[in-house]
Amino acid sequence: MTENTNTNQLTDYHKQKNKEEMKRNVISFALMIVSTIIAFAIVASGVMDRIFAVFLLFILATVQVAFQFFYFMHMKEKGHALPAVMIIGGTWAAFLTVFGLVAAVWW
Repeated sequence: MTENTNTNQLTDYHKQKNKEEMKRNVISFALMIVSTIIAFAIVASGVMDRIFAVFLLFILATVQVAFQFFYFMHMKEKGHALPAVMIIGGTWAAFLTVFGLVAAVWW
């Protein structure tokens, strides 16, 4: 009897965890869709200054990448430290490369 009760409690616990995870995924997906709609509206309207629009689009893209990494690729969970370090290192290397090339062209 005790084993059956523990199994039911464990099943209920996993159902609750899955429900919470699904809720977070749906919310982050909705936020990404809203962010995409905002980006399309910024480009389609053409009322903003071009530099400000590019800056705003860059911010929206960065937020979407963060949502992708942390919610859909599960980078926030334990055991994903090495992939997170590799992604951050690759991003940093890409940034330095682009910055160096831009500096070399403009200097």
